[in-house]
This record gives sequence, C-alpha cells and structure tokens, in this order.
Amino acid sequence: MTIHALWCHPRSVSTAFERIMRQRGDLTVLHEPFMYDYYIGAGNKPFENFEPEPDHPTDYAGIRDMILRLGTDAPVFFKDMAYYVQDSLPADPDFMRAMSHAFLVRDPAESILSYHRKDPGFACEEVGIEGLWRLYQQLRAAGLKPVVIRSAALRADPAGQMARYWQAVGLPDCPEALSWDSDVPEGWKSVEAWHAEVLSSTGIKPAEDRDYRTELEALGAPYTDFDAHHRPFYDLLCQAADEDAHQK
Repeated sequence: MTIHALWCHPRSVSTAFERIMRQRGDLTVLHEPFMYDYYIGAGNKPFENFEPEPDHPTDYAGIRDMILRLGTDAPVFFKDMAYYVQDSLPADPDFMRAMSHAFLVRDPAESILSYHRKDPGFACEEVGIEGLWRLYQQLRAAGLKPVVIRSAALRADPAGQMARYWQAVGLPDCPEALSWDSDVPEGWKSVEAWHAEVLSSTGIKPAEDRDYRTELEALGAPYTDFDAHHRPFYDLLCQAADEDAHQK
C-alpha cells in the first residue's frame, strides 16, 4: 500500500500541485477528502460554493478507511488542509505512518487576498498556516521527515520542485505531467467554482508582480490581523523548507 499526502492551506497553489499529480496517470487522486469531516461531520460553517457529494463519508474514521481501501488497489495521492486533521491525525499514529507527507506553504498576504476574492467571510483558522505548522511539528515529533515546499519556489521552478518532491517520496520523475488540458477532473465537481484559475490554465503560472502587502493593508481588519497571526508560522515553515531543500 502506498499513500502520499500533501498538507497545505487554502489558496496555496495546492490545486495546481494536485492537477500535476492527476496528470501523471499512475495514482488514484483525491481532492480534500477531510473537508467532509471538518465542514459536515464536525458541523463547521460550510464555505461558499461547496456542493458535497452525497456518498462521500463525513467523519474522520470513514474518510481514513476510504483512503486505506483505495490504497489496496493502487497508489493514492490526496491533498488536504492541515487544520482539518491537526488533532485527529496525530491521534491516529498507524494511519499517520502509513503515508508520505509533504507540506506546501504560501505567503499569508497572497493567500488571504486570494481567499478574500472567493469568500470574504472566512475565519482566521481557515487561513490555515498555523494548522500547517502544528501538524508539521506533530509529524516531526513522531520521527517523520516531511518534505516542505514554498509555493513561490514551485511557481518559479515547477519542474525542479516537482522532481525534488517525487524523488523524496519515491515516485519516478514525470516532467510530462507539468502541463494539462482544461477538463474538470473527477472529484472537483463539488468545488469547481474555486478552481477556475487552474481549469483555465495548462500549467503552473509564474507569480504575479504585485505588492500583496500593500493590497492587504488596503483591505484592513480583520484580514491584516489574520496575516499578523499566521505570519510567524509561515516564517517557521519557510525555515523548514529552506533546511529541507539544503539537505537535498
């Protein structure tokens, strides 16, 4: 059984990462399966334009068992928000150790501005970078060594960053997967409205030349407060990413 998890936060370029993994063609790929536990099973406020699939499990154990079941037939990749599982996954060490782990992190000003365009009513926890750091700490405390990738590095060098990731988790290099068509992948129907940028592109786009911090200041509170809360955790993850890249 082979399972690969990408832990991320909203608007972190993770969907483009997932799109590449789908394009490989050698993996069963799941899109944020644990959102059903966080937003439906736990009763949190659903986000805008989320249309749940009626047959998807809605509790942690059911989702975990679905992933394990799929993993008996073919290698599985899924990407998910770390804050969905920051408490439940560390309490499930067998499952935690049954997969490879990678983390993807984007500057909070960039991700907050992008989130605001989709759903201006999001909560501070949903920025997700604190949860990403908390889960990273839990995995390291358990003796695991997850890969950490900056979204900026991924956008600047998709081929190099994906090759580094694939090597780290034991997958063969697949540069042809770096471009894709405009078809809506299976599993995206419930959140299709959130991924127009990926659906309208054929590959990861370079970062825009914008002053995100100034744009965020123009939005003001609570978004600037969200940035101030999550930025220390972003800095810690960037340090982990730099150390990880240097070791490779």
